[in-house]
Amino acid sequence: MNFKLTNVIAKRPNKTIYRDGDYVIKVFNSDFSKVDVLNEALNQARVETTGINIPKIIEVGQTEKGEWFIVSEYVQGKTIREMLIENPEKQAELIEMFVNLQIEISKKKCTLLTKHKDKMINKIEQANIDSIIKYELRTRLEGIHRQNQLCHGDFVPSNIIIKEDGTTYILDWAHATQGAPCADAARTYLTFSLNEEYELAELYLDTYCNLSGIERKNIQKWLPIVAASQSVKGIKEERELLMSWINVSDYE
Repeated sequence: MNFKLTNVIAKRPNKTIYRDGDYVIKVFNSDFSKVDVLNEALNQARVETTGINIPKIIEVGQTEKGEWFIVSEYVQGKTIREMLIENPEKQAELIEMFVNLQIEISKKKCTLLTKHKDKMINKIEQANIDSIIKYELRTRLEGIHRQNQLCHGDFVPSNIIIKEDGTTYILDWAHATQGAPCADAARTYLTFSLNEEYELAELYLDTYCNLSGIERKNIQKWLPIVAASQSVKGIKEERELLMSWINVSDYE
């Protein structure tokens, strides 16, 4: 490994992200699954073929300590999250930009990615919820028309970088699948809500429905499913809100 791991630009519970010149090095904890690391790199490489602006994969390997890492291009700019904090008066404008990017992604196809429905079935089985609720969620999932559009899986403002010239780059394709755009929108709405950004969540959902022409109820159908998927992470602080969303009767 010929990259310097001295300039930390972000830390997560299971990884540390460094910058070395024109490169970003994401180093995963030693107990992080090799399968998940290689799958993330493969997802990113596959999405590169769609023509979307994303940081290109440079290298995948292991440190001398045996930790897996992924090296990508460094993209200089500001995230939409940073811009929302710095320019609260431009919130509606920035969310509209954010939503338009998500809609453009959903027009793409990447047929080698995991199918979203299959991933959700596995997540429902792993969830620590009543077996009757699992059955209801599987039934709901089976009743939703299968689609094969590109879904980011974690489309949030901190994953969108705007360069000085206005060019946008979309980061973090670890959770990318092929499936329904409504599912991706539901996931984004859930993330805003888990961050207790309820007004922003509603602005996002209203904007998404207006710009996409998709009815709100079609996104709401996915809320119990994406909530069940998120619950698998076992974050105690999220449990109460997620369980209230998992109750499918609330969205009938």
